[in-house]
Amino acid sequence: MRFETPSAFLLLLLLPAWWFILKRAVPLPALRFSSATLVEGVGRSLRQRFLWIPSFLRFCSLVLLISALARPQQGVEQVREVSEGVAIMMVVDRSGSMGAEMNFDGRRMTRLDVVKKVFVEFVRGNQKDLPGRPNDLIGMVSFARYADTICPLTLAHGALDQFIKSVQLVTQKDEDGTAIGDGVALAAARLKTAEETVLKQTGGDAQGFRIKSKIIILLTDGQNNIGSRTPAQAAALAKEWGIKIYAVGVGGEEGLLRRTGILGTFLVPMGEGVDKKTLKMLADETGGMFFMAEDEQGLRAVYKEIDALEKSRVESLRYLDYRELFVPFALSAMVLLMIEILLKATIFRRAP
Repeated sequence: MRFETPSAFLLLLLLPAWWFILKRAVPLPALRFSSATLVEGVGRSLRQRFLWIPSFLRFCSLVLLISALARPQQGVEQVREVSEGVAIMMVVDRSGSMGAEMNFDGRRMTRLDVVKKVFVEFVRGNQKDLPGRPNDLIGMVSFARYADTICPLTLAHGALDQFIKSVQLVTQKDEDGTAIGDGVALAAARLKTAEETVLKQTGGDAQGFRIKSKIIILLTDGQNNIGSRTPAQAAALAKEWGIKIYAVGVGGEEGLLRRTGILGTFLVPMGEGVDKKTLKMLADETGGMFFMAEDEQGLRAVYKEIDALEKSRVESLRYLDYRELFVPFALSAMVLLMIEILLKATIFRRAP
């Protein structure tokens, strides 16, 4: 077992102070009597002897909660191997226009959902035309009005599923927009420090590790209309840092967005569609390629071509999947708190 954020254990230093304040600074409730001589010889009852139990339960629950914050993990194992691989950052548009529908295996789904599903196939393989990328460093950035790192570069692909689920269409109007330049620039910055990221993840065991190829796969259906960086500025950064951009226009020229109102459900045309000129510029400036994908087959074809183009021999430390163990700690803390509350409300209830 290991702890992902051991610094959380520093909170344990506050517990002795809390215990002292609880025992010394807070006076116990009392009743006034004219004389206590009649009860001087009376010993402590069994209930009085165990009055410390609720406070002890609270103390234990806090220790367990702090342990949960430290994120205990189990199952991580390092295997040194020589393999074919690259560092890949996915840059995914999650603006409102990505809610337009497209085909996926005969079903109508939002563009964003199709992009996420085919991305999983690209990473894990689909036993057909996509072999998977088990030896690659994979990360993800999403963007609408703002760009966010969803998943840092990692070899532990088992963790990707939970990160991908968190990528959803924007729901607030003030968060909508298409900041292509910011998304690409953030992904490029992540790739620039990819070697340092690997050394940090492996505890320095990968000395001499060198990534021979770094790429960005950009998936968007719109045009840059907001952000602090323009696509041209982002392309210049990627070119300076030796990063190629594979720009993919999703959904064709114009899409249809499903809207539900008081009169029922209807389809609404979506804007001007993909800005091919800008996407082609991003690809050409960095030595990448520009693609259009109108459905899942088009996306699979794009990934298949990238599979053929982007292979380089690297030495890596490959992480096996791991699982988080904070849930049992958190649940145990909750149970202890519930027991404490129950005891204070019944057996150890005080008056006044």
